[in-house]
Formats: sequence, C-alpha cells, structure tokens
Amino acid sequence: MNPTTDAQADALTHLGWSAFERDQMSSDDAALTPARISTVNRRNVGALTATGPLTLVADPGITTASFAVGDWVLCDTASAHLVRRLDRRSLLQRGAEFHSGQRQLIAANLDTLFVVTSCNADFNVARLERYLALAHDAGILPAIVLTKADQSDAADYIAQARALGPDLPVIALNAKGPDVAALLAPWCGPGQTVALVGSSGVGKTTLANALTGRNDDTQAIREDDARGRHTTTKRSLHALPTGGWLIDTPGMRGLAVADVTAGIDATFPEISALTGACRFRDCLHGGEPGCAVQAAVDAGDIDPERLRRYRKLRAEDAQSTESIAATMARKQRTAKSGKPPARRGR
Repeated sequence: MNPTTDAQADALTHLGWSAFERDQMSSDDAALTPARISTVNRRNVGALTATGPLTLVADPGITTASFAVGDWVLCDTASAHLVRRLDRRSLLQRGAEFHSGQRQLIAANLDTLFVVTSCNADFNVARLERYLALAHDAGILPAIVLTKADQSDAADYIAQARALGPDLPVIALNAKGPDVAALLAPWCGPGQTVALVGSSGVGKTTLANALTGRNDDTQAIREDDARGRHTTTKRSLHALPTGGWLIDTPGMRGLAVADVTAGIDATFPEISALTGACRFRDCLHGGEPGCAVQAAVDAGDIDPERLRRYRKLRAEDAQSTESIAATMARKQRTAKSGKPPARRGR
C-alpha cells in the first residue's frame, strides 16, 4: 500500500482509517493511495490523503452521485484517478423519489449522528423519530442535540427527547455558549466522524463553528415557525481540534424513509418487543384480535400517539420500499429490451 511511512500511517488513522478499511486492501492495491472523500461535486470529488488534499475523477459512466462524503476510496494520485470505493462501515441515506429509484446518500462511515433541533416551534417528535430510524438502520449512534436550551420552557422539550429511547443521548445546550465543544467532545475524539442533521435554522452552523473553530455566517430564523434558510448548501468534511471529523449537511425538511424496517423497530423498542406475541404474524396493531401491542396500549404501557407514529412510519416505509423495487424492476426490463423508457405525462 502506498503510503508506507509511519507518519503517513498516523495521518491515515487521524482521517478515520481503521482495520475495517485496511482489511479490504489486497496485493493488487499496492500502488494505490487511500483517500477520504471530503466533497462531492457534479464532475469530480474532493478527497483527503495522508499527504494532503486532491481532486479525483472517476471512470466515464460512473456518476459522482454514487459517492458520499466520508467514503474511503483508492486512487492513483499521479493521474488523479479514483479507482474504486471501499465498503462502508455505515451509510446514512434517505428515501428515493419514484422516478429515479435511487436513495440520496447523506454521509458515509459515520460513528455518531447529532440530530439537532431546538426548544421552540421546530421541535417535532415525529421528525426526530425519522432521523433515529435512519441512524439505527445504518448502525450509527444517534444523539439528540437540543439548542436554545437556555429558554425558560426547555425542560419539557428535554423530557420529550429523553422519552424517545432508554439509552439515547440527549445533550441540551445553548449553541452560542462557550461550552459547546466540551459538551460534544465525548463523541468527537481522534478518528471519530460525526454529522449534524436537522432543519434549517436550528443552529447547525453555529454548532459547526463551535466544533471546528470556523466562523461561517448564520441565517436568521422566522419567529412564527422557527424556520430558517439554508446556511450550509452542500455536504463537506471538516477537521475538528479534538482529532475527530465533522460532516456538515444542509437542512432537510423532507425526510423520506425506505427499506428501514430494522431501524424503525430499533426506534420503537417497546412496540417491536411485543410484535412476536400478537396472534397474527402480519398484525398491523390497528385493532386486530389478539394484538399484544394494542393490549399494552389499553393497559397504559404504550403511548397511543407513539403507536400511531410507528404505524404511519411503517406504512410509509413499506410503500416506499415497494415503489423503489418496482422502479428498479422497470429499469431492468427497459435495459433488457433496449427501448428507452416511456415518457410520463405532466
């Protein structure tokens, strides 16, 4: 493998390189250089190597949309050619639009996902559960970060967030306070990669500034609904003084789910733990006889609103997963026939 010096090996470890990536290397890769993608552009990707940054171009026909910030790739530095992507330890992505059948890649090889919301009108339990489902399904540790916790009514928001999981970290803070980096430091150690996700206007840029030492401009929010404009417009990888890495992401108001059943079950453990006790294997927990989940609701052990959100999320996930499968099947049929796909009317 190139590089070979101890200093370069240490630099790779600092970038987040681990045994998982190293074990994917073979003797055929001896002349290639590991690089971590820091930005994804229309025609190329920015990457970081043990010896510095560079811009890489993939083979014709390979779209940059198939790469995510945080990915590890092998490249030929002399030609700035991206040879191949290594398998990911984790991949955060959201549901696809019907016409493409492709899910949007958000970030790769994350250790922790900071789900950011604020103690005001932006706080939305259902949206938080969506983020948690995506994180759990990807095998990423989620942590809820509550900004504007210096507000007088913050205690209720903190209690609602903590009710979303027995071991779920909830960090309440003032995004403009001097202790932000210290409060989030346990998840930002050497080689660790974190990401900030959440709606526009919740303080992600302010948090990113506190973590990285940057001074990016922030945008004001509307007082009536606590919404803001996008400050971050594209995903990017940034070094942290603590030795970790931050993937900054634009605000996302739409957060579709698809094929994340395991993540949904992990987000609602008190419900998924009972599904095996229902009389019917395909019970939807909507009034079927012998439903153990409904019995728990009747007994006061499960919040009926929580069950309602669970059922809604599972139904959306099932529908989206089916739509993606149908779209991919249609594309395969079109490719085999050699005919262009029929244009849909508007």
